[in-house]
Amino acid sequence: MADADNKTKPTDADVRAFLEAIEHPVRRADALVLDTMFRRVTGWQPRMWGPSIIGYGQYHYTYASGREGDGPATGFSAQKVRLSLYIMPGYQDFGSILDRLGKHKKAKACLYINTLADVDMAVVEEIVRAGLDDLAARWPVKAS
Repeated sequence: MADADNKTKPTDADVRAFLEAIEHPVRRADALVLDTMFRRVTGWQPRMWGPSIIGYGQYHYTYASGREGDGPATGFSAQKVRLSLYIMPGYQDFGSILDRLGKHKKAKACLYINTLADVDMAVVEEIVRAGLDDLAARWPVKAS
């Protein structure tokens, strides 16, 4: 049963135009660095998911409840006050990596960073790769 109510869907919006339109200069610069890093680590071209998530790759999930849908395999959003990095299905087993990251907060599948100057980018890359490996062990992942 496909989930028709999933609000985060791929769009045809231009990723580069979205990045260049970010008003805050530090957030825009950080977003451009993240885009370059995600492209390098994943090997995939980005795609906009909803109005503000830049996703790399995608996966199809089916939960035990029968709910299913598609989502970006990994990605980020440059919000007004912080950057959000999305690692599916979450950060629950990444404690040892997160301990080396730097200043951050986390939710189940979101990692919140105020600015890239607060974190170790090599660790960010490690997190993205580990997240993709973890996701691929659960559901098929493909290029976007």
